[in-house]
Amino acid sequence: MSKQVRVRFAPSPTGPLHIGGVRTALFNYLFAKKHNGTFVLRIEDTDQNRYVEGAEQYIIDSLNWCNIPFDEGPTSTTLSTGNKNEKFGPYRQSERKDLYKQYADQLIKSGHAYYAFDTAEALDAHRKDHEAKGKTFIYNWHNREKLSNSLSLSAEEVQAKLDAGEDYVIRFKSPQDQTLHLKDIIRGDIKIDTNILDDKVLFKSDGMPTYHLANIVDDHLMEITHVIRGEEWLPSLALHYQLYDGFGWEAPEFAHLPLILK
Repeated sequence: MSKQVRVRFAPSPTGPLHIGGVRTALFNYLFAKKHNGTFVLRIEDTDQNRYVEGAEQYIIDSLNWCNIPFDEGPTSTTLSTGNKNEKFGPYRQSERKDLYKQYADQLIKSGHAYYAFDTAEALDAHRKDHEAKGKTFIYNWHNREKLSNSLSLSAEEVQAKLDAGEDYVIRFKSPQDQTLHLKDIIRGDIKIDTNILDDKVLFKSDGMPTYHLANIVDDHLMEITHVIRGEEWLPSLALHYQLYDGFGWEAPEFAHLPLILK
């Protein structure tokens, strides 16, 4: 391999580490060791509503008990060095939150994202209206210009809302009538029609990024070369590829592992 291999295990501290998470960590650890690479532990704690006190330490203790030490991570423990590499740390997303807004703004400036001012009540009304007609409400190219966002409003109206401190989220602008060609080490070539994709929220009204934005930014800044994760994240691959393209960054290689069902 031309690049030094860097992989990461990035759990959320929302409860105990389950066997599927341990398995994913083990795959990443063994892959790093096979290629004389680096195994990183990153704590993805952007969802503060689901945060469980003590879960992070439980995750670290579990990895140590399983003899899966990380080379870089948030803390120093008995088996794990927890090396706080100045170039790549910190390793908790809550400690990196000031980074993410500038990248969300970058996507807005390049035309890959936009402000959305829709209230929860308005979106719920749209969902119920679609359900009554036997349809599913998807916020995307089909209706975004009929909703309250910086694509449907004038620049003056948008600035007035921002100046007034109105709540907003930042959504990714998924393109229309395109076919994405994705690659997965396990699944092979995957094709996705962008017309079925929604405009995912990248930055929330509470000032925190969503998983998708933080994940891509951190993987890029930490120079992750291979993303090895469970196949429950396969539906997110299209958005992640689009984000790399929107930023003009080279995407890592992806491998989505089959789930443990029994």
